[in-house]
Amino acid sequence: MVPMDIQTLVLALALGNLSLCAALFFFEYERRKPFGMSTWAVAKQCQALAWCLLYFRGVLPDFLSILLANSLLFAGMALDAGALWQLAGRLRWRRIALPALGLAVALFGVCYLSDVAPVLRSAAAALIVAGFFLAGVAALCLKWLEATMLRRYLAVSMGLLSLLIAVRGLLSVLAPGLDGEWMQLAGFTALYLMMLANAFGYLLLSRENLALELARLEVQDTATGVPNRRGFYQALAPWMALARRPGLPTALVVLKIDHFKRVNDSYGHPVGDAVLKTVVDICRQQLRDSDLMGRLGGAEFAIQLPRTTLPDALMVAERIRAAVASLPVKTERAVLSLTASLGVTTVRAEDSTVSLFKRADQALQAAKQAGRNRVMEAQPASTLDV
Repeated sequence: MVPMDIQTLVLALALGNLSLCAALFFFEYERRKPFGMSTWAVAKQCQALAWCLLYFRGVLPDFLSILLANSLLFAGMALDAGALWQLAGRLRWRRIALPALGLAVALFGVCYLSDVAPVLRSAAAALIVAGFFLAGVAALCLKWLEATMLRRYLAVSMGLLSLLIAVRGLLSVLAPGLDGEWMQLAGFTALYLMMLANAFGYLLLSRENLALELARLEVQDTATGVPNRRGFYQALAPWMALARRPGLPTALVVLKIDHFKRVNDSYGHPVGDAVLKTVVDICRQQLRDSDLMGRLGGAEFAIQLPRTTLPDALMVAERIRAAVASLPVKTERAVLSLTASLGVTTVRAEDSTVSLFKRADQALQAAKQAGRNRVMEAQPASTLDV
């Protein structure tokens, strides 16, 4: 039997993971979702069962409390790392994690069946666990310069704890005299702290990612992937300030798809969304990387052209008009021929966002009144109503 203080830590690890499983169960129950479908939830279930089996070592048969327990523990640690990779947007982690898990279980199984000395078996288990933990740390280190302080803290703390677990495993083989009860206690303490860091860290990272996603959705149009009205206005604001300086003009193009309501009425909104996305793709092919396109609402879009004079902006708008008119839009239900009307203006020194878009919209209305499928520039300042 393991010493009582270490056994208490094993019990704490078992109860800690069981409490996480219970909390996840009731959370998923409220959301009417089947429990255990997420990678992280399965990881906690594996770890909870593994620590329970390890706690009853000496009571249960060895193939349960040693072989099965460590195999489940490896699976839990591998899935923990996979959950962090999945959270980072790398969905192909299974191609590496699952073969690595199979290799780890096979290696430990060979050690167990070959009756390898317990100290070597324990060292192998510690190194395998530390390796899976470090794989999770690697996911936290992606795009380090852009990482939040939470991600950096978790990467450093979990990295140090992983190294402590690995060092403990190595010392048990290389310096058996140092691997006393205090060293074993340090190893299990590191595992307990790792459980806390991983649990709270994963939940906080999930919350952080959700907050970032909500912030993105506030400024992005989900149907087309371009900024919505709010996002476009935010991006336009600094360019309006720069455009007031001599030699730094910024142009604005307002585009509206002609007779778009007929598309929705005749073919339905899914076809309408496909048309919008296709028109955005057509426009982007005519724009520079520095140009910005946003959806104002319905079938109306705005295009910001930094460092672009009015004559150049009119040329860009004409290219866009011709591209839309010449390229039929293929959908599941029909092949549609579209046209667009465009109004063009540039930012003036006295402009506000309201006056800028009012002038561009007047040019757009003039294009529609002139027969649609054309480009019109805004009237000179002297002819506009104040």
